[in-house]
Amino acid sequence: MSSADILGSSKIAAFVGVRDAQRACAFYGDTLGLRLVSEDAFALVFDANGTTLRVSLVREVVAAPYAVLGWEVDDIVAKVKALLAAGVKLERYENFVKQDESGIWTAPGGTRVAWFKDPDGNLLSISQH
Repeated sequence: MSSADILGSSKIAAFVGVRDAQRACAFYGDTLGLRLVSEDAFALVFDANGTTLRVSLVREVVAAPYAVLGWEVDDIVAKVKALLAAGVKLERYENFVKQDESGIWTAPGGTRVAWFKDPDGNLLSISQH
C-alpha cells in the first residue's frame, strides 16, 4: 500500500467539542440545518451533507483562535443573510482583515469568507470560492 492509499480514499469525519448538548443540538440542528443522526451521553452526531460531524460533549471547551469547521457555499451573501436572520452574530476582525458591511472578507485570490461562533465559542466559517 502506498502512502497515497492510506487515507486518501477514506471519508473524513469532523469533530467539535461542546459543553451543553441541548444548546448544541438547537444550534447545529435547528439553526444551521444539519440532520441529527444519533445522540448519546458522549456526543451528538450530525450529517453535514455527507460528512459526519461528531459534536462531542466535553467538560471544558477550549476554543481555538482559528476556525475549526467551515462550509463551502455557493452564495455567501445569501448564507450570511440567513445566518443573521437566524440570530447568528458574525465575527468582526477589522484590525486583521478588511470585511465588507455584511462581515464578509475577500481574500487576495478572490475567496470570500465570513466567520461566526457556536454557543460554546468554537469559531466556524463559511466560504465561497
